[in-house]
This record gives sequence, C-alpha cells and structure tokens, in this order.
Amino acid sequence: MQYNKPSLTFDKQADLLIRRGLVSDNKRLIECLKNVNYYRLSGYLYPYRQSNDNFKTGTTFEKVWRHYTFDRRLRLIVMDAIERFEVSIKTQLIYELSHSYGAFGYASSDNFPKLSSKEHKRLTKTISEETDKSREKFVGHFKNKYGDKHKLLPLWMAGEIVSFGVALTILKGASDQIRKNISAHYGIPDAVLISWIQTINVIRNICAHHSRLWNREMGVKPFIPRKKKYPEWHTPVTITNHRIFGGVGVRSKLLTKHL
Repeated sequence: MQYNKPSLTFDKQADLLIRRGLVSDNKRLIECLKNVNYYRLSGYLYPYRQSNDNFKTGTTFEKVWRHYTFDRRLRLIVMDAIERFEVSIKTQLIYELSHSYGAFGYASSDNFPKLSSKEHKRLTKTISEETDKSREKFVGHFKNKYGDKHKLLPLWMAGEIVSFGVALTILKGASDQIRKNISAHYGIPDAVLISWIQTINVIRNICAHHSRLWNREMGVKPFIPRKKKYPEWHTPVTITNHRIFGGVGVRSKLLTKHL
C-alpha cells in the first residue's frame, strides 16, 4: 500500500484532534504541538481512541497531557534506579572475572564458555571500538603508557566505558560458577537475574531515547518468580510481566535489598 498521508501544519493538527473529539483550548493545543510532535503525542492519546479514530466522550487534552508529563518524570526516576543497578552489576562482573582470570582475561574465549568464538570476537571488537572512541583521560593515559604491549584495557577500566548491553553479553557468556556468584549477591537464581537484566536493558534504552514508558507493552518480559517460593510477588496482587509494572517491580526488588 502506498503511504500518502500529507504533513499538516500545527493549526491543522490541532483542528484534526479537536474534530475527532479531543476537548481542548485550540491555542494551548497548538503551543504544545509545536514542542511535542503530533506522532509522539498520539501514543498517549491511543487509549482514548475508538474504532472510528474519534476519541471517547470526555477525553480532554489536560488529562492526556498529565499522562505525558507523568511519563517524563517516571523515566527520570526509572533511569536513576537503573544507573545504580548498572554500576552494581558491572562492579560484580569486574570483581568476579578479574579475580578468576586477571585484568585481561576477558580477551580469551576460553573464559566465556557460553559464547561461541564468533560471539566472543564480536564482544572484544566492540570493547576495542569503544576504547578507540573514548575521550576519557584514563584511556589516553593507559594507551600512552602501555599501548605498545596491550591493545585492550584492563577489565576494571573497560567496565567504565562499555554499555549496559555489553555487560549483559559478558554475564551471559560467563561460566556457571561466575554467574552463580554474581546472582547470589542479589539473592536470586542466575537465570532470573539474566532475564531481569535483559528487561532492564530494554527499559534503559527506552528511557535514554525519551520514548514512552507509560502504558507500554513489554517486548522483553522479565521472569516473575513463582508464588510458592516467592509469595511477595503475588501479594496483594500478582505482578505481571507484560507491562512496565513488572519491570518496575524487578528494579524495586533489586534496589530494596542491595542498592
């Protein structure tokens, strides 16, 4: 199908929304649309839409705008929690790996039994590329002093410049013993921890790109512990894993006990 929707002026965008039943002062709506893209705003309007594209009776722009501003604050709070956990999980990875294999042990694929040689090569390449792009003074100092002997940074330095996604790859590729040691720090099984980190990584990227978090369907769903062993996850209500509530519950569990 050929896409042929035309671009609309801010005035016409406001007229279209009001014509579809959105209750709003025209001037205020136009001013908001000048700063928040119509398509971005449509994600917050979606729950109020009917099958004919008109809005439910009584849908006010102020109500929708409150959702939008709430979501902005929610992302800031969530990012603060993720930052603390990201620092923590990297600390645990650096400690366990460096004490098991040394400062440069991550360069050997033998130390990552759950990664294929191709995956490990991609991992070290990513770390090397991040090192080359980094403008951190400690990176420059290391290169100047040790660059003739070492092409990779010591793990405790590399951990400060790699992404959360790279840290997840390192954890997923590590030995069973290292994964168990790290997950024991958080009081959960290693399979559960990896599931939670995958979800947190997705949420982190959503927040980092200022995308909608409120009322979002989760593409990567965290494992919710079973009721028999972890009743607190099911009282007073069962925490579901298909929306942001499950992701927030995961971070709350990690922060409450450890961070």
